[in-house]
Amino acid sequence: MSAESHPTLPPVRLHSDAELARDALGAPLFARAVRLARWAGPGTRVDVGGELVADQLPGAVEVLGLDAADADSAGYAGQAWRVAVDTGLVDVTEPEDEAGQDVGQVAGQDVGPGAGQGSEERFGTAAPGEDLALVTSGAPGDVLDLWLAALDTVLADAAVPDLDGLVDALDAGGEIDFDRLDWNPGREADFLDGVLANLYLLTVTEGGAADRPVPLPVLAASMVVPDGMGEPTDAVLEQVSDAMMRLDDQFRQLEPIGLVEFRPVDEELMAEADEEELAAGASRAGGPAAVDDEDVSRYGMVRLTPLGVYGIRARMLEAGVEAPAVGELADKGADALLDAVSFYPENAAQAEIEQWLAGRELPAAVAELLAAARGDDEGGPLRRLRCQQALAPAGPEAEPAVRAVLDDAELGGLARVWLAERGAADVPAPDPEMVFWLTVDTIAAQLAADGETEELPLLMETLTAHHAGFFEQVWRVEHPATAYVLEAMGRLHPDKRAAKEARKAAFKARSRRP
Repeated sequence: MSAESHPTLPPVRLHSDAELARDALGAPLFARAVRLARWAGPGTRVDVGGELVADQLPGAVEVLGLDAADADSAGYAGQAWRVAVDTGLVDVTEPEDEAGQDVGQVAGQDVGPGAGQGSEERFGTAAPGEDLALVTSGAPGDVLDLWLAALDTVLADAAVPDLDGLVDALDAGGEIDFDRLDWNPGREADFLDGVLANLYLLTVTEGGAADRPVPLPVLAASMVVPDGMGEPTDAVLEQVSDAMMRLDDQFRQLEPIGLVEFRPVDEELMAEADEEELAAGASRAGGPAAVDDEDVSRYGMVRLTPLGVYGIRARMLEAGVEAPAVGELADKGADALLDAVSFYPENAAQAEIEQWLAGRELPAAVAELLAAARGDDEGGPLRRLRCQQALAPAGPEAEPAVRAVLDDAELGGLARVWLAERGAADVPAPDPEMVFWLTVDTIAAQLAADGETEELPLLMETLTAHHAGFFEQVWRVEHPATAYVLEAMGRLHPDKRAAKEARKAAFKARSRRP
């Protein structure tokens, strides 16, 4: 990260690896994959691609304790087997032709079941893979790596349209006509990745969806409705409805791997409403108008689980997205800590700072923080604000390091505030130049942290009210943000006369330091 850049995603608070690994092992689909891996043996037969042959599926269904009379049970068993193969929980040897070649690798031949085998049907074999041992003897990180591989398989499956559509789109040669299917594999995968990224952002944003589910229409609209659009058109609402139904099917597939908690779209609602009514209802459920919670929930609700947050973040990191997590700065220096938390929401910044301090001797840590807070660069004011936040809970053992910077032009004001708040004796009064400098630095930090908030005008009034002729002197302050702060005060100061004086002072400051 360059000095000028900062993460676009807020930091997330992850559960421990041990907790996440337990969640992974408890995910229904992953647990089924493990059971099938243990079941695999000399009598297990597979066809090309490592899929269980049809007459093996009843045995897999029985092992998993599924209802043999349920038409979906074979599909559940087949999906669990694919996960086991793709994650390395199961090793498969695909069938060979009479020449000893892997049937699936024979160039120019049909690679469907039985291809290249002559009149005698040939099968491959399966056995527990080496990675199966990691489920019970591996570290939590090993289990999570297996679960991430399983997640990749499930996400790939979720981006594929229903099988009926695939059958209809097969041409005479057995190839899929993607134009007829109106399905682009890359586009579908990108759509699902985009939805999950939006759900992640809603989850990790303070005041967001971490503790409550997100209505499915909200997610659908986030992918369809153009930015800045006021009232969606009928065509856009129809697209939202289509996207919502696609997500309903996809989240049904993602829930068993432990990624999400999902309440599907009410089937009675789908049966009662035609497409136009469903689109209108989805718009109400995802829009700003107040609607009954039960009414909203009928259109589907989804929430990332703690394991899901971990999984989506891992995929983002792999894709090169900067997705910070609270605690990952614990072994970094104070300079890296303050630079990073300067752009964190306040609660996340405090949590990161507390973890950083927890592993250090406090006097040395305070001295390191104060040294890192220095600097006349653009990020300096916000670093000092976060440093002040870090020092707030510190006790008497921090006092020597704080007193050591009383004469520092950039840190002396901060040190006096800290000492005064604790009733310390022998705190020298600041000179007027330091008071003015600290005022500019404080407002610059607030602007950098939160922008022009509703509380900022009151802070400006409070900081300037006790100094006669404040604006006649402050423009001379040797601080890189002096003119910027005075311009903001000219816009925001609640006293019109003071605001006018601030604008004049800003002009002088600009003239002095163009």
